[in-house]
Amino acid sequence: MQPEHLLDPVSALIVVGGTCLATVLRCGLGDCVTALGAVGALFHRPFDPERARADLAVQVQEIRQDGVIRSRPARTGDAEFDEATEMLIGSRSLGALQLAHCAHKRSRVERSQRAVRTFIQAGDLAPVFGLAGTLVALNQLPPLDRPGGDFSVAISMAVLTTLYGLLLGNLFFTPLGRVVARRAADEERDRQAVIDWIEAQVADALPRAEPHLRGVAEARP
Repeated sequence: MQPEHLLDPVSALIVVGGTCLATVLRCGLGDCVTALGAVGALFHRPFDPERARADLAVQVQEIRQDGVIRSRPARTGDAEFDEATEMLIGSRSLGALQLAHCAHKRSRVERSQRAVRTFIQAGDLAPVFGLAGTLVALNQLPPLDRPGGDFSVAISMAVLTTLYGLLLGNLFFTPLGRVVARRAADEERDRQAVIDWIEAQVADALPRAEPHLRGVAEARP
């Protein structure tokens, strides 16, 4: 096997360039930028629920000791938990905590779904452009009545474009979408666990006369 025979810039341009262009046209530039941002996030440390609990421990302990009325919001650097605890202290209700969490969750889920949808579209389009490259290559075959025609270049391009399309779709774009989806699902699970932990820790420090708000706190998206 000779690896250099698997490299063809023209074939790669047809498949990769065509797939990317068609994905932008089909999904829109905004979704493509969101997908690229999701890929960039994969290279950063995932959400750590233990670290989040440690960052929130001082705030939670203050609420448990002094009560929610005398507590002051503390910043952890996580926008969701900062907003959620601020609303918890300001409204003195678990319902407000859940409302803040749900708002951030909806935003994150929407972004991850847009990214996954974009990668799935790209994964579906890549084999199509592999076939398109094959048709272009077959069109370059010399006529049968021309003596000395070189069929090898056109046949090689036809095979490579098909190969590039299959590899790009099934070994890159589609698996990448699945990775983004798994990372998003893991983060939502871990964030919900932290929210549940906060609720369990501060429930006794909240005013008791709020049955209508506690009904909101039990709601889940």
